[in-house]
Amino acid sequence: MFDSTTSSEVDFQPKTSVVDYKKSQHRRRILTELYRSGTCSIAEMARVIHSSVPSVTSIVEEMVEEKWIVPVGTGITKQGRKPVLFSLSTERYYSIVLDVNTHDTKILILNLKNEVILRRDFNLRLEDSSKFLNSLVEATEQVLRESNIRYDDFMAMGVSVAGLVDARKGFNFTYRSLNQNESFGTFLENYFKFPVYVINDTKATTLGEHRFGLAQGKDHVLAIYIDWGVGLGVILNGEVFQGASGFAGELGHIQVVPNGELCHCGKVGCLDTITSAASLIRRIKKGLSEGRISRLSAIEGEKIDAETIIEAAWQGDSFAIDILHEIGMELGKGLSIAIHLFNPEIIIVDGIVAKAGAFITNPIEQAINKYCLTDFRNNLTVVISQLGQEAKWLGTQAYVVEKVIESN
Repeated sequence: MFDSTTSSEVDFQPKTSVVDYKKSQHRRRILTELYRSGTCSIAEMARVIHSSVPSVTSIVEEMVEEKWIVPVGTGITKQGRKPVLFSLSTERYYSIVLDVNTHDTKILILNLKNEVILRRDFNLRLEDSSKFLNSLVEATEQVLRESNIRYDDFMAMGVSVAGLVDARKGFNFTYRSLNQNESFGTFLENYFKFPVYVINDTKATTLGEHRFGLAQGKDHVLAIYIDWGVGLGVILNGEVFQGASGFAGELGHIQVVPNGELCHCGKVGCLDTITSAASLIRRIKKGLSEGRISRLSAIEGEKIDAETIIEAAWQGDSFAIDILHEIGMELGKGLSIAIHLFNPEIIIVDGIVAKAGAFITNPIEQAINKYCLTDFRNNLTVVISQLGQEAKWLGTQAYVVEKVIESN
């Protein structure tokens, strides 16, 4: 087709586009560096993005004007003028993070420095119903009102939630009632009128560990999250591995007992049925009903939870220790499959069952030693998360901030 554009217009437009694109790239890299490192001088930013000091100075001045970044004092130098340090602003660009799980729902408001401005915990347990969705919206509105933050100062919402989550489209394929004629993420986005990013809870935890926890600086990581289900987060080449539809890491639904118990997913003998927190409680109660001797027998059945069992183990209860050991061996056996597939340098254990510490990591390591090839386990370490439950909302926050920066 004939192009009626003049030659001068053809020459000019691509140059403008390239300049704008390059500037946007520089902005993103500066914001990312400040988010991850905390503070930087203009000279340090110039080295990071491989640009000139005058160019970076111009970009920084723009972002100060937009209240993305602020000067925060001066750095240390051996000679000459002390450099001005910049950090991300805490005056605008707040995010609201929803940690939705089967225990409760936590809603937090954070600034760009990951500082919690407000946190509220609700006795709102994840369930596959539109009623839950309405309750979640009401709780979120309550927190937004309590914060007294201007609506325009929120940059986005992040939601970590259990289930098969397509992060690109915001669908939850496990809790399908959350998708009301549109994806869960799209519904929330249309309702609250700002961007919403939905991520699987295990992947959020894994991202939190990689950005702020024991996986920092590591390129190949497995993070196993043992809660009411068993999830596996995978870091490949420094990034969370999502898979084709965002479902990668469902370790809890590999079959380990062909004639085992029915799993809530509809299959039989899944790893979830013998290693999750729910399985831990069920196995303990079954043993007590069969006459196993334990200090837990003095506790009413409905009051026995994962924390109670783990506390009994720490107090030397042999029955609790035995069951945790069995669960750890099964987890290690399942992890051995993932180790042979992904060849990680570290495995981080998180979730409720992680509170058992060595009672769970020791049998995991024993099983890995038994079922893994020697070369795969020589330089592999198994550790308990130091972040605990914070890993999940820190990961959700990082997911939000990094997505916003991508679009900046």
